[in-house]
Amino acid sequence: MSQFTVSQASGLDLKEQIKPDIQRVEEAMRQDLDTASDRLDDLLLEVLRYGLFNGGKRFRPLLTILAARLCGGDVPDIHRLAIAFEYLHVATLFHDDVIDNADTRRGRPALNRVYGTVAAILAGDFLHARSMAIVGERAGLEALKIFCQATGGMVDGEFLQLRNAANYDLSEEGYFAAITGKTALLIAATTEIGSLAGGATQEQRHAMRGYGSNLGCAFQIIDDLLDYLGDQQITGKPVGNDLAEGKMTLPLILAMNRAGKEDRQRLLQILKDEGLRKKSAGTVTEIISKYNGFSDTKKRAEQMICQAIAPLAIFSRETQRKDRLILEGLAQYVLTRNK
Repeated sequence: MSQFTVSQASGLDLKEQIKPDIQRVEEAMRQDLDTASDRLDDLLLEVLRYGLFNGGKRFRPLLTILAARLCGGDVPDIHRLAIAFEYLHVATLFHDDVIDNADTRRGRPALNRVYGTVAAILAGDFLHARSMAIVGERAGLEALKIFCQATGGMVDGEFLQLRNAANYDLSEEGYFAAITGKTALLIAATTEIGSLAGGATQEQRHAMRGYGSNLGCAFQIIDDLLDYLGDQQITGKPVGNDLAEGKMTLPLILAMNRAGKEDRQRLLQILKDEGLRKKSAGTVTEIISKYNGFSDTKKRAEQMICQAIAPLAIFSRETQRKDRLILEGLAQYVLTRNK
């Protein structure tokens, strides 16, 4: 086996290590759509191709593949199972862009702007249904139950976030309950179902679920940081979008809980006024920085990454080393990503 170190599991070297699997996921999605082309409407196929093949990182299917290999070696057709997680993820993006009335996605016009709201919703519904069919066909009933629990949790997490938007004294516990549902449950499902497909022991399955859950929380925390501190040219999304929508994310929660009377009153004034929220990102960013909201949010993400990596220690055989280190590298990538 060629030498592979933790220091290599980052940057360009990590990209080269995962590139073959990403390509095979792309191929599996194209083959899946081609196979279905005779029974699907031509416009639906056009919409799906526009939404699916636009530069996504394929992060979720990759986690499924790595978990399966780590727990059982090479698994036949694992890429055909893994595409279910990309389908579900993209379905949520279609629906999110409709809900948010988004103009762009990944640096180009959002699907709802190109094809309309109805087409975006229906295409998302199709991908959701197709993702469940794939999991059931290729991983069995137990995996499908995990998958459906994750999708149900995603919806519940979004509703919890809606309720949290009116709670300006939201606790960190309330925030983590919302992001566990809307983000972490699905990522935990990718790694747990991957481990099931790989024939995991109970210990291995538990470890992979713990990795995915903590990684998912860290992923969402960094997403919330980028909403304030990201570069729109890189992220493809407007900076300050969460604030404009009144979302109570961790940087803002920390600042609200620490702010002096004057700063807190200013934050409350902005949060309660939709017009102010849309034009006050700079002011809110300054207040959050003043109370270390961004730096401490980053520390929370770092803690979650440490908790994600720790369970991987059980995969100590030499044959497991490369995939374990790639998973560790992906965890580090989550902390340093800029989009």
